[in-house]
Amino acid sequence: MDEAIVFGVLILSLALFVIGKWRYDIVAVAALLVLAIAGIVPAAEAYQGFGHPAVITVAAVLILSRALYDSGVVDVIADWYSRVPQYVTARIVALTGITAFFSAFMNNVGAVSLLMPVAIRVSNRSQHPPSRYLMPLAFASLLGGMTTLIGTPPNVIISNFRQEQTGVAFSMFDFGPVGLAVTAAGALFIAVIGWRLIPTRQTPVTLGEALDIESYMTEVRVPEGSRFAGGLLRELEEFVDDDVAIAGLIHRGVVYAAPSSYQIIDANDVLIIEADPEDFRAFIDQTGFELEGSRDVESEIGQTLGAEDTALVEVVVSPESEAQGSSARDLRLHSEYGVNLLGVSRRGTGFIHRLSHINFRVGDVLLIHGKEEMVQSALPRLGLLPLAERELRIGQRRRLFFPIAVFAGALLLTSFGVLSVQVSFVAAVVVLLVTGFVSLRAAYQAIDWPVIILLGAMIPVGEALETTGGAARIAASLADLGGFLPPWAMLGVVLVATTLLSAVINNAAAVILMAPIGVGVAQTMGASMDPFLMAVAIGGSSAFLTPIGHQSNTIVLGPGGYRFADYMRMGFPLEIVIVAVAIPAIMWAWPMGI
Repeated sequence: MDEAIVFGVLILSLALFVIGKWRYDIVAVAALLVLAIAGIVPAAEAYQGFGHPAVITVAAVLILSRALYDSGVVDVIADWYSRVPQYVTARIVALTGITAFFSAFMNNVGAVSLLMPVAIRVSNRSQHPPSRYLMPLAFASLLGGMTTLIGTPPNVIISNFRQEQTGVAFSMFDFGPVGLAVTAAGALFIAVIGWRLIPTRQTPVTLGEALDIESYMTEVRVPEGSRFAGGLLRELEEFVDDDVAIAGLIHRGVVYAAPSSYQIIDANDVLIIEADPEDFRAFIDQTGFELEGSRDVESEIGQTLGAEDTALVEVVVSPESEAQGSSARDLRLHSEYGVNLLGVSRRGTGFIHRLSHINFRVGDVLLIHGKEEMVQSALPRLGLLPLAERELRIGQRRRLFFPIAVFAGALLLTSFGVLSVQVSFVAAVVVLLVTGFVSLRAAYQAIDWPVIILLGAMIPVGEALETTGGAARIAASLADLGGFLPPWAMLGVVLVATTLLSAVINNAAAVILMAPIGVGVAQTMGASMDPFLMAVAIGGSSAFLTPIGHQSNTIVLGPGGYRFADYMRMGFPLEIVIVAVAIPAIMWAWPMGI
């Protein structure tokens, strides 16, 4: 009976993960509560997953990734990429290589958010569609994470699972032989063949609207006493820079799309302008116009575009975002969160509507402005994913050495077995906090709390699958295939099953569910569990089939102008390449014999 309940809870959880009506962390907690109420997970042990080494390690890795990002070292290497010769293949080779390297040691999403603006600038200059660059960028971040223990949460989970089973965890670079082989093969496929399979989305306006010039529709109000009040629109057009386009005018409550140059401007009229954030900043300075709805904001939080303590950031609406389906007015962005919406970009769509009335969609790029601490607080609450700053912070060399030295020290201590990864990495975080290289606020904000909740809740659920005999039953069913399938084929079955799960649910959850099944298959076959755990790890990081499989895929959805099915075009053959390379690499590096 307990086994049936666990299966039912897991199947329902998987269905809810796929449907996405409720965020995955809420579903995970609900699943844990059901098993606790049913007595399958003892009440005293229900929340022990939140103290699990995997959870602590993932949190520490996210904080260290933030420290590396802020140090400027990543920016220095990113600047090099912009100098690569203007050949698509050369650019994609360089892009996938840089991204994979970063992702081996920092958060995948951080690597993507840093390099995406660079990739788009390069695509604009070379007149190549951005769709050629952005999906390879996202996929390379997943490939690079396979190569080290800290490259991706699934590897940390697998390592800790092995420690529970054998008393010995995987070390920092145990994932290297298989991960490097898969990453090299995957990156080569993407650079030579894969990018050619991506549908060309010729959206020059979309590119601009996503991250570069002519990017956002923004509202400004003509203040009382303005020198332009009472004059003609053409006088304003002649005064401002050509890079600022006046797309609409709200005059006495009437919306004029593409207004005539001879339209009279009154005080309190609202102009809808299209501009890059930097050009927009200059426009405000030159005209003295006010951000629409911001006159009270300035007095409340000192918000001006030039203020040193304010932030102007670009963010992407994720599938888990509370902003999805809501407008700025619905969310009460200023009164509730203390930030302003300055612009919206959506796959080439220009808006002649009030910004406050636009309902956000997944993949929309929003331009958010506010006091820095308010922005930092609002983004995680709303589930918005920040892109890297428009102007990369190249050259903060005085901050480079110390964070790198601390990070390298933690790696060495872990690699030589002096300290476990959860101890060395938490120690590194403490050092950076004490020395002030990472603020306490930044540390908490760097942690992806929904993932932490997911891990802490699903670990006991995954253990319940094992303690009730459910994992053994599934493993036995899979092992029955072993009667007519060779060992390498069984590895393939486990790898492919994990890959399919990771396409529709969080990859950490997929690994938590599949790890005990992989061990059960190994035990039934009388084989070592290591190759099967490696297969689960590779499968968990191979979320290439959908834009919802991983946040890296979601981030590039809007700026690349992609459709849901586009990911299959390159993702499916890439999965075939990964399976073909991973299986022999696993069997070579991790023999089946016990």
